[in-house]
Amino acid sequence: MAEPILEVSRLVKHYPLTRGVLFRKQVGTVRAVDGVDFALGRGETLGIVGESGCGKSTVAKMLVNLERPTAGSIRYKGEDITRLSGRALKAVRRNIQMVFQDPYTSLNPRMTVGDIIGEPYDIHPEAAPRGDRRRRVQELLDVVGLDPEYVNRYPHQFSGGQRQRIGIARGLALRPEVIVADEPVSALDVSVQAQVINLMDRLQSEFDLAYVFIAHDLSIVRHISDRVGVMYLGRIVETGTDTEIYDHPTHPYTQALLSAVPVPDPRARERRERILLSGDVPSPTNVPSGCRFRTRCWKARERCAVEVPALAVPEEFRAAGGPAAHDSACHFAEEKKVVAEEHREGPA
Repeated sequence: MAEPILEVSRLVKHYPLTRGVLFRKQVGTVRAVDGVDFALGRGETLGIVGESGCGKSTVAKMLVNLERPTAGSIRYKGEDITRLSGRALKAVRRNIQMVFQDPYTSLNPRMTVGDIIGEPYDIHPEAAPRGDRRRRVQELLDVVGLDPEYVNRYPHQFSGGQRQRIGIARGLALRPEVIVADEPVSALDVSVQAQVINLMDRLQSEFDLAYVFIAHDLSIVRHISDRVGVMYLGRIVETGTDTEIYDHPTHPYTQALLSAVPVPDPRARERRERILLSGDVPSPTNVPSGCRFRTRCWKARERCAVEVPALAVPEEFRAAGGPAAHDSACHFAEEKKVVAEEHREGPA
């Protein structure tokens, strides 16, 4: 990867767990994100995948400064944006925009589509002359596949897929370099998901955008992503290219996730070994010592309880190289063939 446009290092977000009304007493800590590292190149898509509650959306909010990190750094073009405030932070926010998960709640029902898409120009008036804003909003509607004449309509007059297109148009208004998409299609029907994903693919090429794409649908993540990071309980446990992660997974959690994807082909379903995890995801207020996945892992040993595995290329794959030689946070990483043909075809 060339010089990264966004670098995240040892990112942490802890929330105090309190009790009481008048005299609030801290009784614990919710470790929502607990040491996340990744880099994003220009024009690249990084997919972040994991089950609900693993910290994906918290990472997204910190990237756009909706949440301040407890520790760690987020560097945009080499500058740590976690230390910025005022005008300097406002300038960076022009270049890092967000598309939210739920198109039904992320648009103000009292504002017209024109006002929603044009609101970034009110916050950043230097981005567009006042007399030119209506034309720019109509251009953005056309870019995302909506009729420019819809500019005076309200959100309730649109379907879910159309509302998400409006949210994407709002994110594009300031011509950002990075879009953080927090599960942008999870609330949509399957057929509409494909339309929105294909739209985002086209816009990436047209505007040279870099995406941080957060989702829990593995087939969608593979279709749109250049690289993938798998999260579990506040940490990334495996990262690599889409081929490395989907065809050559080495972390037990990634292998379990892939084995759970529904397979329409009965013959492929028969060839695949289903991995059933025992127990539930531990609470982020009381994370296990050592490897956080050990309480559900079939390969866990004594070492897993006392030593935190580093996110690095496992020694057994380092010399051999090949697609299995990618970062994996497991003491006993092992390449496991997962029937992956069903993941190859995404939205079209």
